[in-house]
Amino acid sequence: MIRRVDLEQVIDLRHAILRAGLPRETAIFPGDDGADARHYGAFDGARLIGCVTLHLSTWENSPAWQLRGMAVIETHQRRGIGRRLIRFLEADLSDSPVRQLWCNARVPAAPFYEKLGWSVVSAPFEIPTAGPHVRMVKRLSPLSADCRNHETNVKK
Repeated sequence: MIRRVDLEQVIDLRHAILRAGLPRETAIFPGDDGADARHYGAFDGARLIGCVTLHLSTWENSPAWQLRGMAVIETHQRRGIGRRLIRFLEADLSDSPVRQLWCNARVPAAPFYEKLGWSVVSAPFEIPTAGPHVRMVKRLSPLSADCRNHETNVKK
């Protein structure tokens, strides 16, 4: 099951997968506690097995959602959890007029995002605590009546 969660629910998983060996605080990102931040969790029963966060940001001087902190526990990677997280958050954005997404993706993860309709828009660059990355973007379809009426389980 995938649903919206509180920030505190994603920090330990982010830390274990994305910032292993670094202080726990490095898994807390600026904007995580913002009113517009959206945190999502994938669960196997009661166990959190994947997470992702959206921050309201800008891309090329226009409002955009920045995807951050995408992580799936190693035992559940390559099982479609990440794909389902992305599809869920895209459906959850049906209430948002902001249709642009962007992220700094780890280079090995770029093909995953490309399969989901994202495009690489930069040369590789280094993030000191996380290795080589590329910037990626995706434009969501304009809101339609069907999309605005789409119900998703976003209860905490």
